Amino acid sequence: MKNYIVDQLQQLSDAARALCALAPSIEQAAQLCLQALREGHKIIFCGNGGSAAQSQHLAAELVGRYKLNRPALPALSLTVDTSNITAIANDYSYDQIFARQLEGVGRTGDVLIGLSTSGNSPNVVLAIKQAKKMGVRTIALVGTPGGEMQHMADLALTMPANTSAHIQELHIAVGHLICDLIESSLYA
Repeated sequence: MKNYIVDQLQQLSDAARALCALAPSIEQAAQLCLQALREGHKIIFCGNGGSAAQSQHLAAELVGRYKLNRPALPALSLTVDTSNITAIANDYSYDQIFARQLEGVGRTGDVLIGLSTSGNSPNVVLAIKQAKKMGVRTIALVGTPGGEMQHMADLALTMPANTSAHIQELHIAVGHLICDLIESSLYA
């Protein structure tokens, strides 16, 4: 068991080191978000399962605080309203749960950050398509090899991992970096 633990931690450590190659893309993601916020727009997150939890977590880092005591930033996760999610899933389809909400709350100039370990989650893919129709900029956080979202988003950050757990661990690290860069650029 100990060898397995060491192997898993080594794989995660190697993948985290490989994230250094994404530094320019992480900076670009932060700049897209900063531009939106400076222009009075918001950051919107979506994802399924663990990615839903991370969407909520990252929105909370911006609305609450990451490191600094500062004014709340406009951010939300499309994963939290069970009445909307279940009504849309029932009346349309589960694939529409994020796109339909985005149609209601998104505005030109906002940024949508979609998280998916496969990059092929149908409801996140449709949210990106909806965002493009609305003039909402899109950032995809995906795993290797990147799936459909990698080719659709304005900016795709493909994690150097191919297991869901490691992809999600890297997603939260990248999300925290983006929150850190936003907060320090606006309020440090």
